[in-house]
Amino acid sequence: MEDNLLTNLYNNYSLKFRLTPHSKLIFSTLLVQNLTPFIISKIVHNKILDVSNTLKVLAYFDIFDSPLLDKEIVNLTNESNLQEDIIKTLLNTQKCYKYNNYYSLKKNVKELVTKRLKKEKEAQKYIKKLPFFVSLISKFPFVRGIAISGSLSKGVMYADGDIDYFIITAANRLWICRSFLIIFKKIFLLNSKKYFCVNYFVDENNLEIHDQNMFTAVEISYLKPVYNEAIINQLKEKNSWIKGYFPNFVHPFNFPLKTNKNNKNKGLESIFTDSFADKFDLWLMKKTFKRWENKFKHFNKEKFELTMRTNRGVSKHHPQDFQNKVLRELDEKMLNLKI
Repeated sequence: MEDNLLTNLYNNYSLKFRLTPHSKLIFSTLLVQNLTPFIISKIVHNKILDVSNTLKVLAYFDIFDSPLLDKEIVNLTNESNLQEDIIKTLLNTQKCYKYNNYYSLKKNVKELVTKRLKKEKEAQKYIKKLPFFVSLISKFPFVRGIAISGSLSKGVMYADGDIDYFIITAANRLWICRSFLIIFKKIFLLNSKKYFCVNYFVDENNLEIHDQNMFTAVEISYLKPVYNEAIINQLKEKNSWIKGYFPNFVHPFNFPLKTNKNNKNKGLESIFTDSFADKFDLWLMKKTFKRWENKFKHFNKEKFELTMRTNRGVSKHHPQDFQNKVLRELDEKMLNLKI
């Protein structure tokens, strides 16, 4: 790489300024003396950055006891050409450990691989349930798009886990849509969220995610469209900042489920006139906000806004504050790795 750059500079300037043989000799000597240290330092800096990116990805998924395949590491970083060299460096310095083609920062990687394979098998049971529940949710009024998030979007599932749905609604109809889904869950599913966890909604005018960090970058990247793929892709395009984390990411899992086109449920939606629906949606939002404010009054303002975000275009119900817990643990891991 260094030789190619110096050669290109030498050839370009020699042709441009028609240097004499003597001038070429002087120029090439100055070029090597002055630029070589800079190029070497740049290469070293980039190599350190590449190792840091790889360690950060491994550290993030280690929080979930999830060792990564070599191809998954490449998918989550930008070092496809250097990855083998980086992994060798990490293995030789015992910064990471290997079992088969899986890598982890933890020494018990073999045990973790066994657990991951078990979670992948469990995920298949939930995936079989998806067509029914996706079809059901898509028929509710003002649903415009559905994606799978959480564990299942990454191809794994805990035995006591649930299917997390990320739902996009019509503009200014989020709270009507959400209320119908929650009422259905409470009455007909006895409030079970195992196959029906609807805890994150945005409307079609609020596709940009406010929180921009490693956690949300992973979740948005792994969102798997299962209804109206076009609007889920619009959301990812709106959040192009995730490319700063995962520039070459391609979703690695395919669910045996067709991503249906958006077929608006005009029958149910037509009973809501614009004027009434606007007022009703706003009323539902205010009632929900008041209820959550009373229930989580021990949350400070910042935590409430992050975990229970409530406005006309966004509804989050994440009282466990999982995002901050993960990010704090990631910071601790990176600190221990001295990165």
